[in-house]
Amino acid sequence: MASGKLLLPNHKAGGSIFIMLCLLLMNSCGVSDYSQAESIRKLSANLSDSQWKGGLIPPGQQCKKFGGQGASPAITVANIPETAEAVIVEFSDRSWFPMNHGGHGKLGISLNPGQQTITIPSVPGESLVLPNERLFIFHAHRGGRGQPGAYLPPCSGGRGNQYFADIKAVRKLNLEQETAELLAEESLFLGSY
Repeated sequence: MASGKLLLPNHKAGGSIFIMLCLLLMNSCGVSDYSQAESIRKLSANLSDSQWKGGLIPPGQQCKKFGGQGASPAITVANIPETAEAVIVEFSDRSWFPMNHGGHGKLGISLNPGQQTITIPSVPGESLVLPNERLFIFHAHRGGRGQPGAYLPPCSGGRGNQYFADIKAVRKLNLEQETAELLAEESLFLGSY
């Protein structure tokens, strides 16, 4: 590295594979948005939207490329540590490595001091418009298929990919440095598409 930039060799054969591998390692493996507290608690989290049942992704909840007008499901989170300042939800396609680890977007919601339960509202897909002033974008989705936005709905084209929401209660959130202290977490299976 020089001047904060990653220097890649100029390979004629296999160059795009090498570049993709480097980007995957930087974006999905080697970089964490969180430092860990001494002990991590387990959150309680449930899908609050009746059409989301954790089986198949509901009809119409796909990305626009595949005819959907998807939005994230509402999620109720409880057992939040009293010292938490925000809850972050990372939307992932665990079947497609480039879109794992929050590749479908990382949304946050600010908590009131001592708040231990919250319902995170549904957020429209492929949009930067958030329906609540306490919501914020921790990382926009990094999908190449959808329009820019906070959340990319399932966009695998119906191949049976597995979609999850990883929920994290954090404190010492610093959006400029994109770091936070992880206090508690839980994972929810959203469905397959």
